[in-house]
Amino acid sequence: MVDKDIFFTPEGLKKIEDEIEFLKTVRRKEVAERIKVALGYGDLSENSEYDEAKNEQAQVEERIAKLENMVRNAYVIDEDELNKEVVNIGSTVKVKEIDSGETDEYNIVGSAEADPLEGKISNESPVGNALLGKKVGDIAEVEVPIGMLRYEVLEISL
Repeated sequence: MVDKDIFFTPEGLKKIEDEIEFLKTVRRKEVAERIKVALGYGDLSENSEYDEAKNEQAQVEERIAKLENMVRNAYVIDEDELNKEVVNIGSTVKVKEIDSGETDEYNIVGSAEADPLEGKISNESPVGNALLGKKVGDIAEVEVPIGMLRYEVLEISL
């Protein structure tokens, strides 16, 4: 697998680094203690507590490895270098869906930070990708399963 840059806002990268620290300092110790307690129950061949703790340990280590790989391949968006006239990763963009008249505000982030419930959409998502490079007043067209959505860019900020 070829690693590619993973785009982060400074806040997004900090969140990932904080999660790594938590997993290494807190979760590892908790799981190690569960394994230690389960070993005290004796026969490992019929010890479901031990099996569960070992599975949890594997999941924690897998998550740490995944996050560390993300950090190694991180490209942090420097907001000072962004052109505030066009939509970029790191931009907050207010749009109006032309047919319905509804307005929405999206923060365009890298795929690792995407959280649609918080209004953070990936630069790789159909809407995020269509908005990249647009200026205020431009129309972004997005093909979705129900048809074509058209968004007018109303405002761009950081």
